[in-house]
Amino acid sequence: MLLAEERTARWDPPAPAGLRAAGPVDLPFLVLVLALVAFGLVMLFSASYAVALYRRGDPYAYIRPQLLYAALGLGAMWLASRVDYHLYHKLAWPVLGVSLVLLTAVLFMPEYNGCKRWLVIPGVGTLQPSEIAKFAVVLAFAHIISLNASRMGSFAVGVLPFGLVLGAVAVLMLLEPHLSGTLLILGIGAVLMFVGGTALRWFLLAGAGAAAAVGAAVAVLPDLVPYAASRLASWLDPFADPLGDGHQTIQSLYAIGSGGATGLGLGNSRQKHLFVPEPQNDFIFSIVCEELGFVGALAVIALFVLLLLRGVTLAARAPDRFGGLLVVGFVVQVAMQAALNIAVVTNTIPNTGISLPFFSSGGTSLMMLLGEMGIVLSVSRQEA
Repeated sequence: MLLAEERTARWDPPAPAGLRAAGPVDLPFLVLVLALVAFGLVMLFSASYAVALYRRGDPYAYIRPQLLYAALGLGAMWLASRVDYHLYHKLAWPVLGVSLVLLTAVLFMPEYNGCKRWLVIPGVGTLQPSEIAKFAVVLAFAHIISLNASRMGSFAVGVLPFGLVLGAVAVLMLLEPHLSGTLLILGIGAVLMFVGGTALRWFLLAGAGAAAAVGAAVAVLPDLVPYAASRLASWLDPFADPLGDGHQTIQSLYAIGSGGATGLGLGNSRQKHLFVPEPQNDFIFSIVCEELGFVGALAVIALFVLLLLRGVTLAARAPDRFGGLLVVGFVVQVAMQAALNIAVVTNTIPNTGISLPFFSSGGTSLMMLLGEMGIVLSVSRQEA
């Protein structure tokens, strides 16, 4: 099947004995992660206290649990940085299996804003399976590629297993529906396949086929995809329905325009006072722009770009292919998600409902992100 050749045929060297990583963590990467967490918490409180006071009568309703999740996530990051990352070879398939079960279970949950994305756990809170799915896809792809590095040019090894995994995850996420999350996971998978050695011709064929299928569906049968069609229409002309589908985008653009070069000042946003829907979540970047202006927006973008560049450097220095692929997968996930969120907030692409990493409210996302950053730090401790 798609499983590996014997260890002698692998590119990866044998995993070192023990479960503890050796050496110091990469300080620049750690500083960037901590800066994003701190910046995100400050902006979340600023963006959320008005809507929290209105909805729940408590201005700390969003920041209080986020602080707890941040503390737990930082603990998970520290723990993950201390564990030898080769352990995840054994966890790749179990984690993917659990992810698929959770993605199936969430389809039986009640709808929220027209979607089924959250599992309700009595006495605990909610869990977003799509966040676990991102982690699972990176683990599974890094595992498969590192075991089959010399055969990635063939269809049977370099395309088929990845297509099966992505197909299963994508179908379940589209049923939620979660278009942005689906696009993100497909993008992460494509990057890992490209870095892992999948032949370019397969990407060209897949891209042509996907573009033709999507174009035909949208042009010929738009009624079969009302969710996507509605988002596309509000993107092309949000002012056509200023009180409906275009409302969120319009208010976001007002917030961005109000910020100017240096912003209105931290805490001084007007649009967060019930004008921008969900200012604590998907559209928090518009509040950053309003309060901190173009300068603050550039600072946020710069942090994400630096995180990506430092991650690529660490991947290049990784002692084996598995470690390098883990780093690439996790930093590309953060960078792509941030790029998609900023593109949505600025109406560069249709509104697809995607959060800004480290900034948006959401415990599952923050803890998973910090755990993944801990794995990157674990790889950095074993540089070649």
